[in-house]
Amino acid sequence: MSSLTLKAPAKVNLFLEVTGKRPDGYHELAMLFAKTSLCDTLHLQAQPAQQEQLHLQITGPLGGGLAADDNNLVLRAVRAFEQHFGLTLRADISLEKHIPMGAGLGGGSSDAGTVLRGLCQLFGKDPLELLPQATRLGADVPVFLYPEVFLRAEGIGEKLTSVPAAGPLPWAVLVYPDQNVPTQGVFARLQLPRPDDVLTKLSNLDKLIEYLRQGVSAGQWHELLFNRLEEAVLPYECAVRDVKEDFLALGACPLMSGSGSTVFVLTPNRKRADNLAEQIKKQGRKVFVVHFGGTPNENN
Repeated sequence: MSSLTLKAPAKVNLFLEVTGKRPDGYHELAMLFAKTSLCDTLHLQAQPAQQEQLHLQITGPLGGGLAADDNNLVLRAVRAFEQHFGLTLRADISLEKHIPMGAGLGGGSSDAGTVLRGLCQLFGKDPLELLPQATRLGADVPVFLYPEVFLRAEGIGEKLTSVPAAGPLPWAVLVYPDQNVPTQGVFARLQLPRPDDVLTKLSNLDKLIEYLRQGVSAGQWHELLFNRLEEAVLPYECAVRDVKEDFLALGACPLMSGSGSTVFVLTPNRKRADNLAEQIKKQGRKVFVVHFGGTPNENN
């Protein structure tokens, strides 16, 4: 039986604007994803079989309470792969959870997308052929079919373009207040922005991407980082608001990731990140110091 060990990275949204709402109820978005060094680990063994045999074991510090049943995104991803390519598999999967669930970090989506990518590697398939299947599994799942660290997303998040980054990349401090924020409720509360405001924000997104391409220091990014969903979360979720206010009191420039509840801050180096992480720690919070892509030495 062929086997692989893969890292399933957490993501943050460096930018998230809501550009409209479709007749089917989905919102049109403009986003910039960044994959981080905070990862789940997937051990995958698979081979063709006469009869499907799928086994998923969940371990790790944040694996408790996560069911390994048919509703799990990892097993749903395996079945999507089987259906698309007309295969029946025997697969043994071990998922070691380090990314908090429901935190705006794409943990479940990353696990699903990484399993799809791993199966494609084992069976000689093109992961990007599975983009429609990945989108049906979840709006963020397609992000993890791509190897690139930075990706621009449009549509409902399924139209992706890789963004090459030059120069040293920042570190980040992620703070999860150990409280989920249901995405459906966030979008239900959201008021669509004015068209002229959207155009201004999209211009900032273009500038942010150009900064990445040119290797401009992250110290100049702060005024361009943006998340429209903060308007529908911070007034209603005190735990998220408290993290952001604590960061601001430390002189940092925080941003919520996705629909919450994780809040993060970019820093120029590991030393500054470690220092900030120590100051922001409080009971009930999970704090992670991460870098973007490559190895820690490559990122200062």
